[in-house]
Formats: sequence, structure tokens, C-alpha cells
Amino acid sequence: MTDNAAYDYIVVGAGSAGAVVASRLSESGAYRVLLLEAGIKGSDHFWARVPVGTSKMIDDPAVNWCYKSEPDEGSGGRRIDVPRGKMMGGSSSINGMVYMRGQAQDYDHWAQLGNRGWSYQDVLPIFRRMERYEGGSDKFRGRNGLLRVTDTPRNKVPLLEKIIEAAGRIALPFNPDLNGETQEGIGMSQVTIAGGKRQSTAVCYLDAVRGRPNLIIEQGAMAEALILDGKRCVGVRYSVNGVSRQARAAREVIVCGGAINSPKLLELSGIGQGELLRARGITPVHELPGVGENLRDHYSPRIKFAIKGRNLTFNDNARGWRLAREVLKYALFGTGFLASTAVPIRMYFRTREGLETPDATISILPFLYEMVGRQRRVAKRQGITMNANVLRSESTGSIHIKSADPAEPPAIRFNFLSTEHDRAGIVAVIRKGRELMATSPLKEVTGEEIAPGVALQSDDELLDWVRNNAETTYHPVGTCKMGSDPMAVVNSELRVHGIEGLRVADASIMPTLTSGNTNAPAIMIGEKCAEMVLAQAAARKAAA
Repeated sequence: MTDNAAYDYIVVGAGSAGAVVASRLSESGAYRVLLLEAGIKGSDHFWARVPVGTSKMIDDPAVNWCYKSEPDEGSGGRRIDVPRGKMMGGSSSINGMVYMRGQAQDYDHWAQLGNRGWSYQDVLPIFRRMERYEGGSDKFRGRNGLLRVTDTPRNKVPLLEKIIEAAGRIALPFNPDLNGETQEGIGMSQVTIAGGKRQSTAVCYLDAVRGRPNLIIEQGAMAEALILDGKRCVGVRYSVNGVSRQARAAREVIVCGGAINSPKLLELSGIGQGELLRARGITPVHELPGVGENLRDHYSPRIKFAIKGRNLTFNDNARGWRLAREVLKYALFGTGFLASTAVPIRMYFRTREGLETPDATISILPFLYEMVGRQRRVAKRQGITMNANVLRSESTGSIHIKSADPAEPPAIRFNFLSTEHDRAGIVAVIRKGRELMATSPLKEVTGEEIAPGVALQSDDELLDWVRNNAETTYHPVGTCKMGSDPMAVVNSELRVHGIEGLRVADASIMPTLTSGNTNAPAIMIGEKCAEMVLAQAAARKAAA
């Protein structure tokens, strides 16, 4: 690749949103698009194809940035793992593959914050256009999109039917479509898995179009800074194998690095808080105080119970001759444990009266896992793991560079449990999990409460346990938030305030968390960004 090569558009990051943006902008053949990706692995990576491969990639620096948070009070002084995909497809290539849009109210709230065009009625057609799903209602679901979405079968694990029946007895009926009209209830996870293989954005949006002559994909490309001409972005400086390169964009640069790497790149380019940048040895170019602020994530303690009996969970199927049988089933038919998400079932509920919609969730893993060195593996003991979340966390933190060195990871400060809303909410979720396990027919097979343990009963005891044990569910958002207030980084068209020719399109632009997993919304953001860019290009052409 020659230095100073000229393109119409440069997309930085081939992740959940970036792969979509690059695919859509190059679709007509009218524009020359450069897609820069720091990772060197693609969808042909073995563990990126096999759904169970999530456990192999979650701690692998070859495909994962392997970030860690800074210690703080909310994490009991611990450094929490913050995995982010570093390969084609980004985090959609290493995540748990759960497809969850969130609630209509999430997007209506974005619109109420002044983000015109982002209400539920605005984004629903985009969700429908991007997905290919056979269930649900035509009013809510898409049939012909590029992204394959399927339902996890109910008969995967014998324990699941007991969980569904117990949930019904505590007023959480079975919901056949958690992405449909309502989210409330218990339902099978919808997943980006088809034919036993992961459906990342690399698979669905890029693999079939990599031969386009107007789409140039450069892997192993570490973005170092945006090239600015006054208050206009005109290109990107990056390196490949330590060799510095530049690329110029005649129209726009679209940053799709995700909630961690997008604010990092803006700050490395002199866009952000002036005082902070000077302290890091960077000359401020444009004062934008919201860059790196408003970090949000779903903080999740893992509640664990032993299960009595045999062959009720994945634990018995993940070792010995049964594991060999699962490998054979996958090899021959693309089915079984290896073709599954780790979280096949989840429930959404209200923690208190007076709420219009669910404010909490429990995602259920029908197995126990353990850490062996840096690797997660299924434990020998039969059990169940629950990921407990407050859906719309109000605790906010920050992500900022530590120095002017692009290779140095940024400082990630979550500030978890810093609001009463989050503290009260997570205690209520833990109690809901205990209630479920104590309800027939689940209680008949429920053994010891392994974590937090029955000895911990008061709110303070449970909160202390959460501080010292919880992890994230890998849903960081908000660090380049969309809006018109002084702390907003982009406007409703995803243009960076005060800088021409520059947009951000990824989960960092979310003003608040969506009610569930954030991969589907990130893909939607990529689709909507490309739609806006192309519409404005067409309008300029018509006016010329």
C-alpha cells in the first residue's frame, strides 16, 4: 500500500459496526473505500467459526485486545478483564453471539435527549432490514437481511424446561420472541449462529464482498492518529508491522474502533479535554470535553448453584465419551454443545412495582465453569451460573489515554455501583435469582448455593460480595456519546462536533445503555451511519 493513497472514505476498525459501514459504502461501486483493521485474523480462524470457540478467544491476545480496568472502589480494588475483539468482525467474532435489540423505550429515550432520527420507530426498519430471522411477527422482524439470526432450541439441555416452568410460577411466562413486541418474560436466546457456525459481521458483511475492486481492506493496520487540516479530518496515520503509513479521504473518515479504541484515537489526534491531552504530551487541536467520558457497562455478578442429578446440565456433556460424542455431532451435523451459545436462556423482569418495562435480566448458563490458568473450562461439578444485570446502569466512568504512545492501553475506569439505582437494582436481581431456584420444579434439583452463598443475606453483605466478585458482561458504551449537550461528542448524524469530515459509528455513540446485549445495536448503528453517509452524498451530487 502506497503512502498518501487517496480514497473517498476511510473506515477505521472492521468490527461489529465498521464491517457494516465499509460493506455498505462500497456496495454501489461508486466510492473507493479503505477499511483499516488492527487485527490480522479473519473469519477463517477456526475458533471464530465454532460457536463454543468464545471460551478459547476470550483471553487470547492474538484476537483480543485483552484490556483491563483500573482498580476502583466499585470493583473492590480489582482490575477487571475487558475483552474486545481484535480481528475481522471485532467483538462480533469473539462474543457470546446473543442477539438482543433492547427495548423500544431505549431508543425513544435517545430521541428525547435530542437525537432526532433515533427513536424506536426510526431504528426498527433498520433492525428489520439487517436481520434474517424466521420467527416472530413481520411487524417487528426482518426476513431477508444479511445477518442470520436463529433461536436456541428449547431441548438443548433437560434443565431448561424446569427453568421455564419455575419462571412461569413467579409470574414470568415464556416469551417466544424477546426481540418482538415485549421483552418481558423468560425466553430462549436468539443468536447469530446458523448452520452451526458463528455469524459475525465479517462473515455476513465482508466475506462475500472482499473481491470488490473499490473496497481495500488492510489488516494489521494500527491506527495512530487522524490527520487534521485545521478543523477538517482529511485522513489517517497508521502503521503496519512498524512501518508508518498515511491514507487520505476525499470525503470522510469514519471511526469504528468501539467504545474503548474510538475515544483513544480521538485523544491521540488532539481531540478531547485540553488539559488532559497536554498532560499526556499531546497538543490539543479541538476542545471536546466529552471524549472518553460517559462510560457505561453491565456489571454482573455470577450467581452459582449446584444441580443434583445426572445429565441435566452441560457439565456432564463436556468431558469423557460424552464430549467425544458432542465433537462428532458437530463434525457431522453442526449441532450439539459446540454449536451453541453458552447462554441459551434468559429472563427479563421488573425489580419493583411502578415500572412500565423490565429493568433487570438474568442470563442463565446451564453449567459451571472454572479458570485453569488463563483459560475457562467447563467444571466437572454439575451446576448453573447466572449472569445478573441491571439493564440500564446509571453508573458512569471514563476511558482516557495514559500517554501519546498508540500502543499503550488506555485507562479504563468504570466507577461501578456509584449510584443508589445500581446498588439497589443488583441486590434485587440476586434475590430474584434465588427465588427462581427455590421454585418448583427447579428447587427439587437445586443443590448448594455456591455463590454468593446462603450466609450472605443482608443488602450490605451482598453488595460487598458484588464489589469483590462481579465482572462485566462486555458491553462498554457511551464514550463518544451522541447528543447536543456540552458533553456530547457526535451529533445525531454521528458527525464529531466541530470537526468536518469525521464521524464515529459504534457503541461509543450510545448516550445510554440498551436493555440487553449491545452487539445488535452496534450493527444497527453501522447500518444507520452508512445510510446517512450515502444519503448525504447523493444529496450533494444532486445539488451539484
